[in-house]
Amino acid sequence: MLEAGAKAPDFRLQDKDGNLVSLSEFKNKKVVLYFYPKDSTPGCTKQACSFRDNFDRFKSKDMVVIGISKDSVKSHERFAQKNELPFILLSDPDLDAIKAYDVWQEKKLYGKLGFGVVRTTYIIDENGFIEKVYDKVKADKNVGEILEYIG
Repeated sequence: MLEAGAKAPDFRLQDKDGNLVSLSEFKNKKVVLYFYPKDSTPGCTKQACSFRDNFDRFKSKDMVVIGISKDSVKSHERFAQKNELPFILLSDPDLDAIKAYDVWQEKKLYGKLGFGVVRTTYIIDENGFIEKVYDKVKADKNVGEILEYIG
């Protein structure tokens, strides 16, 4: 897990429409960067819809919301369309950003050990440094915690 104060690793990934997006494009803006395990699963859908429902609040604070998972561009397109998600979803099938942000970790699922994305959210400041880290995120509580933090 990266810590507050660290330089946020840049990335260049495809969004749901196939466009390349880099973190460095958002210099001078705060970014809510959240990593999640899988499109269209109950927890991930709940978290994404919470970002959707509060999107105007983030926008009013001039903040960009970006979600990243290892799902395909096509999967992100369906997920965003089905749930009317207005924010950026990035596809990271090669785990470039996922590993750079140290969220690819050993997990226990149904009693079995394996590797996967640990649900984590980073707030990145206008200068590209990590301001706040939310690790072991609860899908239904994450957005509320962030909104409380940013006021």
